[in-house]
Amino acid sequence: MRCFYKFLVFLAALTAGASAWAQAPNYKNVGRAPTPDEIQAWDRAVGPAGRELPAGSGTAKEGVEIFADKCAVCHGPGGEGSRMAPRLVGGQGTLTTPQPVLTIGSYWAFATTIFDFINKAMPRGQEGSLKPDQVYALTAFLLYKNEIIKETDTIDAKTLPAIKMPNRDGFIPPQLADIHDIKKRGCRLGHCP
Repeated sequence: MRCFYKFLVFLAALTAGASAWAQAPNYKNVGRAPTPDEIQAWDRAVGPAGRELPAGSGTAKEGVEIFADKCAVCHGPGGEGSRMAPRLVGGQGTLTTPQPVLTIGSYWAFATTIFDFINKAMPRGQEGSLKPDQVYALTAFLLYKNEIIKETDTIDAKTLPAIKMPNRDGFIPPQLADIHDIKKRGCRLGHCP
C-alpha cells in the first residue's frame, strides 16, 4: 500500500510539472511567427466555384514536360502510380465493383480540387513551389490523361470550375433537400433526413 501511495505522489508531481511546462509563456529559439504571406498561402482553399483561383492558364501539352520533371518520379510516367505515390489516371467505371480504383478521373467530384491539391501539396518536399501557370498545366494534363478534356483545351480560372467531373453526381449534396426524389433522400414512413 505504501508503494502505491508513493506512486500516486510521484504521478501527481509529474502531472503538475508537465502542466506548468506546457503553459510556459514562450519558448526561446524555437520556431518563428509566420509572415502574413505564409498565413495567406496556408489559409487559401479553392472551392468548387473557383472564385479563389489565381490568374494564369495552361494546357495538357504544357503539362507533359512539367509532369515528367516534377511528378513522374513518384506517380509513374503516365500517372499509373507506384509504391511512392497513388495512381492518378484510369479507374473509370470501377466504383461499383468489388475493387474500385480511386483516381482523379474516377472519384474526385470537382476539377478545382485538383488545382488546389497540386498548388498546396506538390511536388513532395517542394510544396507551394509551382507557379499558377504550371499548376494549371498539370491540372490540364491530368484531366486530359483521364479523358475529361482535350489535349489542346486551355484551363484557367474561368474554364476549370466549368468542367464536370465524371463522378460529380456520385456524392450527396451539401443539403439533402437538394435531392428532389424523396426515395433517394432516404425518406421512410413520412420522415425525411
